[in-house]
Amino acid sequence: MKQIVCPISNEKVNERITRLNALIGILLLVFAFTFQSSIFLIFLVGDFYVRAFTKTRFSPISYGSHVLSNALGLNEKRINKAPKIFAARLGFLMMFVITALFISGFSTAALVVAGVLIFFASLEFALAICVGCIIYTYLILPFYK
Repeated sequence: MKQIVCPISNEKVNERITRLNALIGILLLVFAFTFQSSIFLIFLVGDFYVRAFTKTRFSPISYGSHVLSNALGLNEKRINKAPKIFAARLGFLMMFVITALFISGFSTAALVVAGVLIFFASLEFALAICVGCIIYTYLILPFYK
């Protein structure tokens, strides 16, 4: 794991917030399939879009994570923002595919892709392992060298 390379930026984010974002995303994705509701999926696509391509402060999930973090009194841990942006873009792509498959009637395929996203988000939430960095290292970085 020491040879893993993440994208780098000058901006920092609070790791506690990103981990709470992952937890809330997992819960909403589970609710979507439990209640067979595309509303949760569409909401997640929109939220991932906001986190991936605009200011994260406009994301409802990030806002909720900030509120929850303050309520729980979690201390702040600043980390590099670029890997989280890359991961949010991967999450947006996966959520878009999940939603398209679900709405098209391919619920089983949507559930499989959702399972992969839940696994990735669980690694982020529980262990602070950014799968986006691993994907970046092996699938993106080789094309830039």
